[in-house]
Amino acid sequence: MKLNSFLILAILLISSFIAVAHEGGHGTNDHKTWKINNQNIEASFLAFKDGQVLLETKTGEVLFLDLSSFSKENQQLINKKIDQIEKINYQSSSNAIAPIYQQQTGYNILITILLVGLLLGSIFVIIFFKKNKKIASFITTLSLLIIIIVACTTDDAIDAVDDEPIDTSVPANNLTILQEHFGHFVDVTTSSDDTYFYISSTGLPEHSMMVGITNWQQQVPIDQNYTETNSWAFPIQPVLAESPLSSSEHFLRGAIAIAVNGIPIFNPLNNRGEDALVIGELDNWGGHCGRADDYHYHVPPTHLESIIGSDQPLAYALDGFPVYGETTDTLDEYLGKFNDDGSYQYHTTNTFPYFIAGMRGEVMLDPNTTAPEDQIFPQAMTQEVRPALTPLAGAEITEFTSTGVNAYSLQYQIGADIYYTNYSWDESGLYTYEYVDSDGNVTTETYQR
Repeated sequence: MKLNSFLILAILLISSFIAVAHEGGHGTNDHKTWKINNQNIEASFLAFKDGQVLLETKTGEVLFLDLSSFSKENQQLINKKIDQIEKINYQSSSNAIAPIYQQQTGYNILITILLVGLLLGSIFVIIFFKKNKKIASFITTLSLLIIIIVACTTDDAIDAVDDEPIDTSVPANNLTILQEHFGHFVDVTTSSDDTYFYISSTGLPEHSMMVGITNWQQQVPIDQNYTETNSWAFPIQPVLAESPLSSSEHFLRGAIAIAVNGIPIFNPLNNRGEDALVIGELDNWGGHCGRADDYHYHVPPTHLESIIGSDQPLAYALDGFPVYGETTDTLDEYLGKFNDDGSYQYHTTNTFPYFIAGMRGEVMLDPNTTAPEDQIFPQAMTQEVRPALTPLAGAEITEFTSTGVNAYSLQYQIGADIYYTNYSWDESGLYTYEYVDSDGNVTTETYQR
């Protein structure tokens, strides 16, 4: 075999390895425009570390920025990147599911086998037609072209898979219908952008509260500023999760749904993993107050059906799917079902976990939290006025009344003794608490928000 034949074979061999070895193919540019503190910055995402986002500008400068300084749309993208990185790291360590690069490696092995077969076939042809240089050269050149085309096509196919938009599989929420659902209550306002539907409220329901609690943390409901950038939000276009997160193993902090009256709904388990309803922490409406004196439900507010109707959603989960009352229909393991139009909805039950056994839709997790005490992002923040208190043994709340504008009186009983917590706030943000013991003695505390 002459030198030119060896040269051709060398080119074929090198091309074969290049064909399956190069990744990214034709070069990428990860720079995008980020909206940070209402300013546009062009940079590429590097990492998230110690609560800060690392970006690299075109000039090579690395920026360390707080996640909260980004627009909500950018925050969503960043959290998705973080979640993807965490999933790959987890999959790589556990070998539970082959990560993307392993799938691509297996794909490349198959291509390698095909190309080696093509290479060996070319060698055979060259040897067989060694006396006919024209045929040998033609077949060799054709083989080389096929190898190059397969290499580029393979790489482009992988890129196309990476860039393929998510298949939502479910219809988007109708904005008009959403506005109607939340429009039953005068203290609730709504808005939307291209991604999220936003719900603003004071955090105080129109119904009474607190009565019926027998395991009391001494917290009382005050207003919360769930407005503007601190509004509750869920995606207009829900996306089915490939691996739904169990509500028994996640979300022990923060809300997992927002009721149509603007009140958040938390996991039925408290942050100690206890069923809040069973241990007496909830009132007759399924709610209580958190450490910031923020009122929220831990079970779906089915009592709202008397206002909105039994065929209307009580709430929307933060993955974008509605939550309805009880049904006789068969529910899946997440306490939901698909409808004929492809939409999905949760339903409530009268036994634990009462609703949303698993988050059927995709959600982002706050990177500063860890399971089981993780929470969904974005999450409206509460603002406390006074220091959080501790459980009061033996106390049962027996009465809760409004005594004026932004003024309330809570009556509780320990044995035969009756006590009161009277409190109010004014427009300047001054909060006054009066604690009245069973002998009528009053202790007054004031706090400025």
